[in-house]
Amino acid sequence: MYILALNCGSSSLKYQVFDADSKSAIVGGNVEKIGLPDSFVTQKYPDGTKQKKECSMQNHNEALNVVMFMLREASIDMNEIKGVGHRVVLGGEKFASSVEINDEVIKTIEELSTIAPLHNPAALVGIVAAQQLLPNAKQVAVFDTAFHQTMPDYAYRYAVPRAWYTELGVRRYGFHGTSHLYVSKVAAKMLGKPANECNLITLHIGSGASATAIRNGVSVDTSLGMTPLAGLTMGTRPGDLDPGIVLYVMQRLGISADQMQKHLNKDSGLLGLTECYADRRDVEGNKDTNDACRLAIEMEAHNVKKYIGAFMAELGHVDAIVFTAGVGENDDFLREKFCDGLEELGIKLDKEKNATALARKGVDAAEISTPDSRVKIFMVATNEELVIVEDTLAIMNGTYNPNHLEMDYSFAK
Repeated sequence: MYILALNCGSSSLKYQVFDADSKSAIVGGNVEKIGLPDSFVTQKYPDGTKQKKECSMQNHNEALNVVMFMLREASIDMNEIKGVGHRVVLGGEKFASSVEINDEVIKTIEELSTIAPLHNPAALVGIVAAQQLLPNAKQVAVFDTAFHQTMPDYAYRYAVPRAWYTELGVRRYGFHGTSHLYVSKVAAKMLGKPANECNLITLHIGSGASATAIRNGVSVDTSLGMTPLAGLTMGTRPGDLDPGIVLYVMQRLGISADQMQKHLNKDSGLLGLTECYADRRDVEGNKDTNDACRLAIEMEAHNVKKYIGAFMAELGHVDAIVFTAGVGENDDFLREKFCDGLEELGIKLDKEKNATALARKGVDAAEISTPDSRVKIFMVATNEELVIVEDTLAIMNGTYNPNHLEMDYSFAK
């Protein structure tokens, strides 16, 4: 029996097929540039080999059809896919855990699309397409925001008119929750403590980035807000920003809300600062010759340190800081920048350990702090797909526990 994990972005589709018994990935891939004439699929196998197929895919339905064709070519029996787990970015206040998809769930995801217009509609298209193509498989929604539904009201509310919250849903939701959940469980195992006894600061730093404060195993604060625009500096998103700037620029330039949405989501962050690079590898590679790249690195490090300090004050005691996601797992230079100068806070990075703790070289998890560091520093390669698969399987088997501290995750053992 197989479980299919699906992650539909606005113009992309990531997928992985897992063996239900071993919970190991059999095959996976990524569809890019959906809606454009040069769209393509790259399918990857556990032995490292890749297969690329270029063809026009105008929507997610067409993309899923191509994916199914390639999976059949890889000898995957479609009848053996008994469950499909969908990553859904925003579940709002209604969903504090993963759920089986029904008409009411679809309706709520659709309603929340006004808050997450770049993400929830794509997830809905993927859900409907999967229902049509795999009618006998159980469909499950795994929400990015669910992990953060344990935040207290003083952490998730904004100081704005109350009616904005009660009538429009204006509050902090947080994102990357599936990743923060996974790495928090692995970090607890590395500490040799139960998850409900661990205080952590988890740093998911990829093209998108977020920091989360975890007290006794649950999220109590996070850097991303009502949308994925707040908090840390990101590849194309600005992070924390004075809202007055948005009003000022819109008035001065006469731009619409849709245009501003594009500028904030696609033209800001590292790309806005450097005017040419959204990828940290490019930014770092040019930092010595391009002052805008130097500035981008310094700003990002500055913002990460601010959140580490703020969350340490909020938690009082911190057992470990955990780096994850593309940059957090593979960029030893930036990890060192993020920790530099924090020694007085009990955060001491071991440079030699840090230099070798790279997910791209096969390291899944490592301690990168010095022996006398009061706060441990970990690198943990995230595995959001495994969380999706295990939640889907548990819902199928009737063993799912919506309290993740009591959920029997294989990676937490």
